[in-house]
Amino acid sequence: MLPLPMSLRVGICAAGMAFATAAPASAAVSASQQPTREGSAEAWESDLPSPADYLGFPVGADRQLADWSQVTDYLSALAERSDRIRMDTLGTTTLGRPFVLLTISEPRNLASLDEILATQRILADPRLLESAGQLEDAIEAGRTIVLITCSIHSTEVGSSQVPMRIAYRLAASREPDVVEVLRNTVVLLVPSLNPDGVDLVVEWYRETVGTPWEGVSPPFLYHHYVGHDNNRDWYAFTQIETRLAVEKIHNIWHPQIVHDIHQQGSFGSRFFVPPWIDPIEPNVDPLLVSSGNALGSEMAWALLRTGKQGVVLNATYDAWTPARAYPHYHGGVRLLSETASAEMATPLEVGSDELEPGRGFDPRRRSWNFPEPWEGGTWRLADIMGYMEAGAFALLRHAARYREEWLRGFVSIGERAVVGWERWPEAWVIPADGGGEEAGRPTGWREIGVAELIRILLTGGVEVGRAEAPFAAAGRTFPAGTYVIGMHQPYASFAQTLLERQEYPVTRAYEGGPVRRPYDVTAHTLPLLLGVEAIPVEESPAVPLEAVRWPPSPSTSLEHAAGLAGTYRRIALYQPFDPSIDEGWTRWLFDRYEVPYASVHNQDVRDGSLAGYTALLLPSVSAEVLREGREEGTVPGRYAGGLGDAGAAELRRFVEEGGTLVALNRSVTYAIDVLDLPVRDVLEGLEETEYYAPGSLVRLDVELGHPMAVGMESEAAAWVEGGHAFEPAQDSAVRIVASYGKDPLLMSGWLQGEEYMAGLPALVDVRLGKGHVVLFGFRPQYRGQSLATYALLFNALKL
Repeated sequence: MLPLPMSLRVGICAAGMAFATAAPASAAVSASQQPTREGSAEAWESDLPSPADYLGFPVGADRQLADWSQVTDYLSALAERSDRIRMDTLGTTTLGRPFVLLTISEPRNLASLDEILATQRILADPRLLESAGQLEDAIEAGRTIVLITCSIHSTEVGSSQVPMRIAYRLAASREPDVVEVLRNTVVLLVPSLNPDGVDLVVEWYRETVGTPWEGVSPPFLYHHYVGHDNNRDWYAFTQIETRLAVEKIHNIWHPQIVHDIHQQGSFGSRFFVPPWIDPIEPNVDPLLVSSGNALGSEMAWALLRTGKQGVVLNATYDAWTPARAYPHYHGGVRLLSETASAEMATPLEVGSDELEPGRGFDPRRRSWNFPEPWEGGTWRLADIMGYMEAGAFALLRHAARYREEWLRGFVSIGERAVVGWERWPEAWVIPADGGGEEAGRPTGWREIGVAELIRILLTGGVEVGRAEAPFAAAGRTFPAGTYVIGMHQPYASFAQTLLERQEYPVTRAYEGGPVRRPYDVTAHTLPLLLGVEAIPVEESPAVPLEAVRWPPSPSTSLEHAAGLAGTYRRIALYQPFDPSIDEGWTRWLFDRYEVPYASVHNQDVRDGSLAGYTALLLPSVSAEVLREGREEGTVPGRYAGGLGDAGAAELRRFVEEGGTLVALNRSVTYAIDVLDLPVRDVLEGLEETEYYAPGSLVRLDVELGHPMAVGMESEAAAWVEGGHAFEPAQDSAVRIVASYGKDPLLMSGWLQGEEYMAGLPALVDVRLGKGHVVLFGFRPQYRGQSLATYALLFNALKL
């Protein structure tokens, strides 16, 4: 059992009162009838510009979207005129746009931000509390810190527009509820976590209006490198925008509540809020789970009271991976809301017969977690923004009304972390040389891996020490300089979830029935991904520790990394117009490690323009996309089509004349087929009930004699998502570079049907004419994290 401090008991009791004191439901009206302004004209500041006044069109109007400069110009003008708003530029994005933050509260709070921030730092770390009296003073002086983040996924266009309405209402309204919000909270509003994507998508949408492809998704990633995966970067911190949000907002303010405003598909519920479905990652504090349940349920209740139909909770989304949930390991609730989408800003007609059952509910039927279905009809941007705004203000009202309870619960979570959980070790030990079978002789890759691990932990607020003398622990002797992470600290849960191996709790639809598919990936064990050791110890090492402030700074050049010296000639990276996140991560990796490359498209391949390259990399893309691409008439002609027969013929010619074709994960299916390779994928055609890999870490046994194995050890962890296992034809020109392990195969996460792949080749080199075709059955560069297998990829490009 976890310790239960008095402050926790108070928080639970008060949070439970939220339902008993809410107002009765009002008469239902349609979503599009909800006014932005509530109350009489006297309840609003008349001298502040509304978004419509400033932009010249109502925010939420059909086929109208403000771009990033319009959004920020309006918010800047509002901040200049309002004494409730402060606007700051925190840095610049990947493509050089301003990344901004609005701080919103009553003028007296804004004038005292330094004092409020100092109080929040004390509440965030219970070790700073010296007496019960100091705690009570801090609770009295503190405010609920609410961070609202918008528009991380840029095609979810309502999320980039609604911040203007939220900010205007907070700045201009004299409604009693808004006044209470301003008095009892500090609202941190990030208008977009991806400003580059706002402009990319708005420009694309404006070009498509009035064409047959109006409102379709763009032919490029809406984040320069990682597209949709920018919301999977909340523990690796690879992207500039993630680091700005974490280092300059989360780690400064330690918000109790983070409201993450998203959109979802068009044919399910109109609005989702937690409770989450199972599983919930085991290092998330139970109080965070219960307070998030209460907050989400009250938001759903509030929307239903105002006539918003189609609201669901406890459906679709789980809380397993920390990749989407930084607050869960830092004392805060992540409150995700998902509003149904239109075709960007173009209205969408949805028939009742088009509504599709989802995970945990059926949008055509009432249920306990979906009490009032939406019957279908026209769904437009105004509806989207109406639901978003209503949800945001329901959350803010709760945060203001239960300010004291949120602060006491926040302190309790920190107290429990400092006391330590029964399931946690006393400490984790990380050898400075990375450990492994060649401990004491660090290779470049292990050196980089340790630096990355320490960087991630420090960025996440974890306290890291470095031993000042040798010490013994877990039956081993460790030298001075070894890293030690004590597990009695406020953010120990963040360290634990990233350092331990995951055992995903499989659930079934019913007893003896099929396994429920995980919403996302099931593993996140950083030591395995980075190829380093992390050892849990049950007694704190008896050695003086020097506090680590900065991660070590190894060279990141390929020449330093495990002897990977060699000249990279001309590398081509295939970029489909049906955007591939895997392609984006590969570009990021090449830029990160200064690998020279050029992006090539369908026409380049079909026209025979590969002659100047020595290697072509196909990222993980389906065979259908590679062959056919996007359908004619659904996008402008230059983006339609795939490689086709001409492209396949050019690929064969390229390899036979001496080029190297590298196919990653899903692309191997295409390569095997069009090049008629003497290899069979034994996993192809298996049903999900037989084999299913949603994203797991498995053991990889490496043949060290192959040129691709330079810099590798004989065993590594490989990321399998989907996955492929090979069976070469007898007497064929196929060389096995690495095979999946067995007894055990699975290292972290969950995998169904591992018997189908255990012991089989996972990476093969196929000779074709004068060249090579390299087939990766796994993702060697997964989300910029799987450094343990980078060497295999880089070496493949030099064959």
